[in-house]
Amino acid sequence: MAGQAMAQQQIDAVLRRAAEAGEVPGVVAMAATTDGPVYQGAFGVRELGAGPAMTLDTVFPIASMTKAITSVAAMQLVEQGKLSVEGPVPEIDPVLSRPQVLEGFDRMGAPILRPAKRPITLKHLLTHTAGFVYEMWNADALRYVEATGTPQVMSGRLAALQRPLAFDPGEKWEYGINIDWAGRLVEAVSGKSLDQYFRDHIFGPLGMNDTGFVPSPEQHARQVHVHQRQASGSLEPQPLAAPAIPEFFAGGGGLASTAPDYLAFLRMLLHGGALNGAQILRPETVALMHRNHIGDLPAGVMNTSAPALSNHVDFFPGAKIRWGLGYMINMEPGPNGRSAGTVSWAGLFNSYYWLDPARRAAGVILTQVLPFADPAVVRLYGEFERGVYALLDAR
Repeated sequence: MAGQAMAQQQIDAVLRRAAEAGEVPGVVAMAATTDGPVYQGAFGVRELGAGPAMTLDTVFPIASMTKAITSVAAMQLVEQGKLSVEGPVPEIDPVLSRPQVLEGFDRMGAPILRPAKRPITLKHLLTHTAGFVYEMWNADALRYVEATGTPQVMSGRLAALQRPLAFDPGEKWEYGINIDWAGRLVEAVSGKSLDQYFRDHIFGPLGMNDTGFVPSPEQHARQVHVHQRQASGSLEPQPLAAPAIPEFFAGGGGLASTAPDYLAFLRMLLHGGALNGAQILRPETVALMHRNHIGDLPAGVMNTSAPALSNHVDFFPGAKIRWGLGYMINMEPGPNGRSAGTVSWAGLFNSYYWLDPARRAAGVILTQVLPFADPAVVRLYGEFERGVYALLDAR
C-alpha cells in the first residue's frame, strides 16, 4: 500500500508541477483498471489569470476524442445488421455513394476531379482510409476549400463535409473527416440525431451525464477556456464561446465531456463492452475494433498546414503505428509503459486517452491548449502514462 500511495503522490507531483510552471493552465487526469479507478487528480485553473481552480468535473470540449464514441455507435448498428463493416455504405449522400477524387488543379486553379475507383465502406471511414482528409493537415485540401468557397471543417457547417477525396478508398491512411460521415450514417440508419442516439444508447446507460454536443448552462459554467500557445511559449486564454446548436452534430469532434465520463466510456471498452450492468457492445465487437484493419499502411504521422491549430504530429517516431475501427494502435510497446496492442487517440485541444488491453488499464488526461501536439502537453501525457504504469506495478 505504501508503494501505491507513493506512486499516486508522484503522479500528483508531475501534474502539479506542470500547472505551477505554466506549461499548462490546468489539467485533469484519471486512470482505471478493470478493477476500478486507480488515480484521479485536478491541478491548475480553468482560465489563466481568472480561475476558478480545475476540478474533476470540469467540462472540456474533447474534439476528436468524440471519434471513438461515434465508432462505438456505428458498431452497435453493425451488430444489429443495420450497417456493414465491409460493404459499400448506404446511399445517404452523393459525396459518399458517388465519391470524387481530387487529382489536382488546372492552370486557372480550378479543381480537377475524377470518380473514385471503388466504393467507400464503413471500414474505410473508421480507419481513415476512405480518402477524406482535414485541410489543416493537407495542403491540397486547404487549396480546394479556398478555391471553391467550401467552409472549413472548424466552421461547424454541414457544407464543410461536401468535398472530394484526396485518394482512392483503401489506398493509404490519412486522418480526416471520415468519422463525421460515420456519424451521418448513424443518424440516417437509426432515425435519430447523433445527440439523441448517444444519449439513448451510450451516455444514458453508462451514466455519462456531463457529455453531449450542447452543454447545458450549468455545464457551460464548468467549462474550461482554450489557451493558445504563443511564440514565447506563454499561454493566452481565449474567449469562451456561448453554447450554440450546431448545423450538424459532428461525430468526428463535436462533444464536450469530463474526465470521469470519458473514463467510464474507456472502462466499458476495457470490460469488453459492458459496465455496471449496461451492455454497450459485444466482447467480440470490441476485440474486432482493437485489431489492425489497415494492413501494412503506415499511420499516425500528420504534417501541419495550419500551425496555429496543429504542430506536426508524430507521437511515436519510427514506431509501427496502425489503425483499428476508431482509434490508433501501437503495434509494439510504447516508451512510457503501454503494451503492444494499446489503442489511443486525442483531441485537437491537447486531450489524450489510451486503453491497454494487455494490462487491462486505461487513462485520460485533459488540457485545453492550441496548437495540437503541443510538446509540453505531449511530454506531460508521457509522464502521466509512466506514472500510471508505476502505480500498477506498485499494486
